[in-house]
Amino acid sequence: MKKASGRPRRVLVVDVGGTHVKVLVTGAKERRRIDSGHGLTPRRMVREVLRACDGWEFDAVTIGYPGPVNDGRPAAEPPNLGAGWRRFDFAKAFGRPVRIVNDAAMQALGSYDGGRMLFLGLGTGLGSAMVVDGLLVPLELAHLPYRKGRSFEDYVGVAAIEKFGEKEWLLIVADVVAVLSAALLPDYVVIGGGNVRLLKTLPPNARRGDNANAFKGGFALWKS
Repeated sequence: MKKASGRPRRVLVVDVGGTHVKVLVTGAKERRRIDSGHGLTPRRMVREVLRACDGWEFDAVTIGYPGPVNDGRPAAEPPNLGAGWRRFDFAKAFGRPVRIVNDAAMQALGSYDGGRMLFLGLGTGLGSAMVVDGLLVPLELAHLPYRKGRSFEDYVGVAAIEKFGEKEWLLIVADVVAVLSAALLPDYVVIGGGNVRLLKTLPPNARRGDNANAFKGGFALWKS
């Protein structure tokens, strides 16, 4: 397979999570996955992804990374995976052009429906991004102070569900959406992540996201 010149026709999207790495290629109907966890180094991830993708043709790769990304590279090591992500040469390892984006930003791009959209991902922590008139703006809101010297993530991350109880957690989520909406003035909010399933009623002006939108965002990243 040759490297892509110009816009790639077939993109492999790699959504890296703390439990699984999920992959999908342009035109495929079913995603594949490999196990993740504390022992997953970037070299092992690439090796196992390539093995899982046997038979798939692709010209470029998008990686949704579970941490901050700066200038197209991981800016910090992921707390729930192995070491070595910041300095790893993903393009060399895959033998293809690679674009790396925060996983919440990737899902945000795939969830976008025009205007100013704020995306909040309720998972282990709090993922965040905006898309403004088609432009992806990754955010790192999780560790900003919220209440009593603690961060937004401390109040809406997965550990907060057990700490506060589900009923109180739902009220806190609604308040966090209201606070961030007042600050960022989105036209609408998309709430994604694994714990959005707990929200039986969504806050005002909010829509329910879908983890499958991460792949849509990964494909869309190469359309510009």
